[in-house]
Amino acid sequence: MYTTLISTEQLLALHAGSARHLVFDCSFDLMAPTAGEQHYREAHIPGAVYANLDTHLSDKGLPDAQGRYHTPAGAASGGRHPLPSLEKFSTWLSSVGFANDMQAVVYDRQGANYCGRLWWMLKWAGHDAVAVLDGGLQAWQAAGGLTDNAEVSHFQTNFEPGLPLVKLATTGDVLKSLDDPSRTLIDARAGPRFRGEVEPLDPVAGHIPGALNRPFAQNMGPDGKFKPAAQLKAEFEALLAGRDPAGVVHHCGSGVSAVPNVLAMQIAGLGLPALYAGSWSEWCRDASRPMAKG
Repeated sequence: MYTTLISTEQLLALHAGSARHLVFDCSFDLMAPTAGEQHYREAHIPGAVYANLDTHLSDKGLPDAQGRYHTPAGAASGGRHPLPSLEKFSTWLSSVGFANDMQAVVYDRQGANYCGRLWWMLKWAGHDAVAVLDGGLQAWQAAGGLTDNAEVSHFQTNFEPGLPLVKLATTGDVLKSLDDPSRTLIDARAGPRFRGEVEPLDPVAGHIPGALNRPFAQNMGPDGKFKPAAQLKAEFEALLAGRDPAGVVHHCGSGVSAVPNVLAMQIAGLGLPALYAGSWSEWCRDASRPMAKG
């Protein structure tokens, strides 16, 4: 069973064996939301199902005239990419043929920025056998893995969610953490967005007061794969500067690109920290909440 990362060699062996598994292509582009599915249709790992961030991995509402997003009824979080209810998520998994006895493998073309969302959501649904393809589609192709553009069909299954294996932090939890020295917020957005110098996606620029900044791309090496565990551990320990890793809550703009930081801490042996899925897009929609720049 693979529970964090899987190499291209291991996936090739999984494909060649008899173990039940399903591969998910999570490629996406926030600035061009239809591009990910188009790339999938052009080339994907044989048998892979497409997981669309906007329609399969989120329960999106529509912004109002001020650009503010409002949480749809039944969603499990707020922000630009609200988590769907576990029931809705399980219904989609069942519709694409994923069952509780399967190994899930998730990948994308964007440095694990989007496939991490599905990795985390499956853990949230109590499914431990899910792994990120290290290096994504690029590593698969470099290792000689084939791709195709065939339509994928599967039998209907009945995925049953279990007890969560990850921690979901709410806005209320984060508000309380502002005065709790045992809690540490880590923001995965790029430096200019964190500092409030630019804001291309949300109506307000800035960050949650007291948060540290760790852009998610810093977890990757030049080869597009996660850095070695020892290097990740050293980098996070330097960032935390003595703070307890168990008190970390990760976030970003809408709870998506924060997950590579969650993965990196897990790979580093620093535990499985909490995720504030609503993130800055949920936080900043209420002007009464404290906000910072710089």
